[in-house]
Amino acid sequence: MKVDVCFSPALYPAYHDPEAVVVVVDIFRATTTMAAAFANGVRSIRPVATLEEAEAYKAEGWLVGAERNVRRCAFADFGNSPFDYTPEKVAGKELVFTTTNGTRAITVARTAFRVVTGAFINLRAVADYCAHHKRDVVVLCSGWQDKVNIEDTLFGGALTDELVNTGLYETGSDAAVIARNMWTDNRADLLAYLDTTDHLGRLRANHLEDAVPYCLTMSITDKVPELTLEGDTLILR
Repeated sequence: MKVDVCFSPALYPAYHDPEAVVVVVDIFRATTTMAAAFANGVRSIRPVATLEEAEAYKAEGWLVGAERNVRRCAFADFGNSPFDYTPEKVAGKELVFTTTNGTRAITVARTAFRVVTGAFINLRAVADYCAHHKRDVVVLCSGWQDKVNIEDTLFGGALTDELVNTGLYETGSDAAVIARNMWTDNRADLLAYLDTTDHLGRLRANHLEDAVPYCLTMSITDKVPELTLEGDTLILR
């Protein structure tokens, strides 16, 4: 079996395999936030690509998390910080969620064999999930507005390393090799390596960097959000 890394949703048509498991990642912060919400007891999350969809759900009485350009949207109950989704607020609840990059990437991958969301906080659980299904794996990095970013690529490298080390997988392309090398060369101090990256700069400019150390914490939850389709509705459970 092979594991590959797609650096941006704009590149996904070149990587799409309807028989593969696709792992969507948006480290800062959407997929970290979703994993945290499930760890804190949320029942389901409906990822939507547009603010219009999110606002329509809000008008129907749904709890909504919404973010654009790192900032929480005015109409939303939550933003895109994992710290927003506390057990007191989300346990047993169903949510709607839209972000600048991560939820769009989920909709792009929707026709794969399985679509799950990955983050450093559920890395080991995602690796176990992939190995269990015995399928090729594509890590889809959400990036930033179709551009490559370092933090998502690092996760792609980390998952590639985990899977290759099982002896069941090999790298599927140079992209997976690049991502794995990036991970192995910098895993000892991710925060230092990411210190000057674009997205960390955006978070700092908006005083939202408090969640960064949490987003870089390894394997603290075994929750793996998996996408299901009910008609045209996307639901993570």
